[in-house]
Amino acid sequence: MYAQFNNFEIEMTLKQAQSASHSGSCDNDVNELLQLPKIKRQLAKIPDDKLVKELSEYGAWDETELANRQDNESRIVWIAANDITEENFMKGRD
Repeated sequence: MYAQFNNFEIEMTLKQAQSASHSGSCDNDVNELLQLPKIKRQLAKIPDDKLVKELSEYGAWDETELANRQDNESRIVWIAANDITEENFMKGRD
């Protein structure tokens, strides 16, 4: 399944997405996803400026926070996991 962003997309399985989309802290689960070769390859293809631009549109992080590539990768994987999980949930409700 894919999470679509403005200039790129992130692909992961529904099971992977659900593992990092739940109540409570998802940090450890996102870190596990970040270790997967397929996720690493996808993130490596996203230029810093596109990643920062995407995240800045959420308005949740300031310029200083968005200067850290590793943190930005964690953020975008977490958002992707939530988007995929939510999209799957909504499709199931129709």
